[in-house]
Amino acid sequence: MSISERFKMVMEYKQLNSGAFAESIGASAGTISHIIGLRNKYPSTDIILRLHQRYPDINLEWLLTGKGPMSNEDPSVTPTEIEEEQEYPLFAENVLDTNDKPNESENRKEMSSGDPVVQSKGIVHQEIIYKERPPRRITEIRIFFDDNTYETFKPEK
Repeated sequence: MSISERFKMVMEYKQLNSGAFAESIGASAGTISHIIGLRNKYPSTDIILRLHQRYPDINLEWLLTGKGPMSNEDPSVTPTEIEEEQEYPLFAENVLDTNDKPNESENRKEMSSGDPVVQSKGIVHQEIIYKERPPRRITEIRIFFDDNTYETFKPEK
């Protein structure tokens, strides 16, 4: 099993697409895409360490070599078993909320929070200061020729 397949398994285990996975470990989506798409044969050490820092439950030895269990927490559970345990139908009733009272948010009315407060921004004052400099004078003129010679002219005082 290649390291790109192990990255895919971690994404399945955490139930993240490549963009969300990349954001969670602080990498670019393109980097993860290259690792999964086999463009980069091996991810950088930095990416592997970021993954391990963000998800310390992932066994680092398994991630690098493929040996041992994937998870440090429960070595007997594989990613596919976890997906099956967490499968939940989209429109299933909430078995955790056995309360027969109507949900309070269903009976709320929309209320105005008042007029918006407009805060004025401070006025920016800009001041231009002109500094007088003494007049400049030409002290020397040099003319360079193509035969690597030059002449210097100095104005008369």
